[in-house]
Amino acid sequence: MKLRVLPALVLASLLASSYALHAAAAAAVKLTRADDRVRVEIDGQLFTEYIFKGAQKPYLYPVIAADGTPMTRNYPMKSDVAGEVKDHPHHRSLWFTHGEVNGFNFWAESAGAKQGRIVNTGVEQSVQNGVGVIRALNEWVGPDGVVQLTDDTTIRLRGAAEGRYLDYEVTLKAPAGKPVVFGDTKEGSMAIRLPLWMTPPHSYSDGANKRVKHEGLGIIINDAGVTNTPTWGKKSAWVDYYAPKDGKVYGVAMFDHPGNPRHPTWWHVRDYALFAANPFGKHDFENLKGEPNAGDMTIPAGGSVTFRWRFFFHQGDEKTAKIAERFKDYAAGK
Repeated sequence: MKLRVLPALVLASLLASSYALHAAAAAAVKLTRADDRVRVEIDGQLFTEYIFKGAQKPYLYPVIAADGTPMTRNYPMKSDVAGEVKDHPHHRSLWFTHGEVNGFNFWAESAGAKQGRIVNTGVEQSVQNGVGVIRALNEWVGPDGVVQLTDDTTIRLRGAAEGRYLDYEVTLKAPAGKPVVFGDTKEGSMAIRLPLWMTPPHSYSDGANKRVKHEGLGIIINDAGVTNTPTWGKKSAWVDYYAPKDGKVYGVAMFDHPGNPRHPTWWHVRDYALFAANPFGKHDFENLKGEPNAGDMTIPAGGSVTFRWRFFFHQGDEKTAKIAERFKDYAAGK
């Protein structure tokens, strides 16, 4: 697949213009740097923290709605929270990575001889036109200590009357001497692990080889109106995941930018609260027997590719929150 990437100066200009539109109405954003994280506050309240040390990949935790409601699972960062399901310890709140990169696994955290890790090499933070901006540089290191690729990640965070926004942009860069292959697997890529109360009806393991039935009230819906379990593996410009709690309805929508390779992307979205956009899993999602590498994407030696996604933390269902309209705004650079 030939990759097309907007020139850096053009992309930067478009983004600067779009975020400037929000400056007048933006909530007050404060970023505070510590040794291992950047704390993000909106109007004096915690929104999230970008944690770049202490795990096998950087991640954002917690993620909190404007009224203080946690929107991500606590485990494995906290293991003593009552009522949480303690599966998939590599599901760290909100993160980006992939399960098959040059043959190494950066998605799992117990992949043995194939285990990769993403190592931060630098972080900068600033507030620009009312938007919090975190820029991070990372190295994707194989188990032999060799750097397989690097990434340049920019996270933009802001609050508005309708909810909170987190825009995630990542440029993946191949070394000068060798290409990078993102392999076809469902285990990826831009992901969030939601709390149990947000899920539709499903069953899960209690850790003792027993299935527990959970009568959840959550809804998953994509841009075609497909709901719940059948949304898995479908292509869609956006997916919204919402549920009632304490008399309100809370939701998380994820938008796949129209400029992304393979837009609209496939979705690795599960009824047990994993919610991920994955542009590399064609064989898995479309059940292409005999074509295990159908979704492979190669970044040529010295080349790069950029992906962008938006998370929108809102109240109400997809109609009340105007998800289709919000996606059009995102596509238009707003």
